Amino acid sequence: MKEKLILNECPRDAMQGLKQFVPTATKIKYINALLRVGFNRLDFGSFVSPKAIPQLRDTGEVLGKLDLSQSKSSLLAIVANYRGAEQAVEFDEVNFIGFPLSISQQFQKRNTNKTIEEAIEELARIQNLCLIREKNLIVYLSMAFGNPYNETYSPDLVIERGQEMVDLGVKFLSVSDTVGMAEPEAVKSLFETVSGYWKEVEITAHLHANPIHATQKIAAAWDAGCRRFDVALGGYGGCPMAEDELVGNLSTERMLDWAKEKNLETGLHLANLKIASEMLMEVFH
Repeated sequence: MKEKLILNECPRDAMQGLKQFVPTATKIKYINALLRVGFNRLDFGSFVSPKAIPQLRDTGEVLGKLDLSQSKSSLLAIVANYRGAEQAVEFDEVNFIGFPLSISQQFQKRNTNKTIEEAIEELARIQNLCLIREKNLIVYLSMAFGNPYNETYSPDLVIERGQEMVDLGVKFLSVSDTVGMAEPEAVKSLFETVSGYWKEVEITAHLHANPIHATQKIAAAWDAGCRRFDVALGGYGGCPMAEDELVGNLSTERMLDWAKEKNLETGLHLANLKIASEMLMEVFH
């Protein structure tokens, strides 16, 4: 019996840093195509300030036109504060709320306009809201492998931040290589550590990487016991709040090639994936 690889597709992460606005109708068409592929989760949009991320100012409109009737994918929306979470929980279709908690103080301020301490206080409120409204909170541990700001970093800080979330009752953590700086050895080491600490928590790898280093990072996380990965068709994206150049997400195509080599089961509908792939130039031209 084949071992299972669980993939979450991230069109939101892929699109958010694009300079040209992707028309709402194009977003709807593309995300509806992805919904028919069979990904575990679909990171489809975010409820954040239009000034901060203008590309995603139409998330509510997009959500209203998504066809979930033939999809097994859960919908994930990213927020940067309690106000965004309040908006997101109003939609029955949204199953997961995501929030970025950084190991870097500077990145936390750039990304959410809060200190780490303020972000943790906000997360306590968001977690309570999610429990009341029966949503799942995913906390992204951003800059989990270091940062480009010369700030103090250690794996112990990742464990500390993650444990604070677990203490709040958070059941989903995503360990993020936000700027693609992690070496494979560091990826393997950190995922081995977090898997040992939080056995009751669902842990996902969110690894930004250029194509040259992607396969090594995937293999390192897998060997450390990680079975859930965030990916994006074409490898597009990255965080526009991190630095000037977007590193790129793990490519869905490269991930599937690797899975085929390892004889892993993904459960994806490959014919529908091809249909979605054919829209890439329309979306990311």
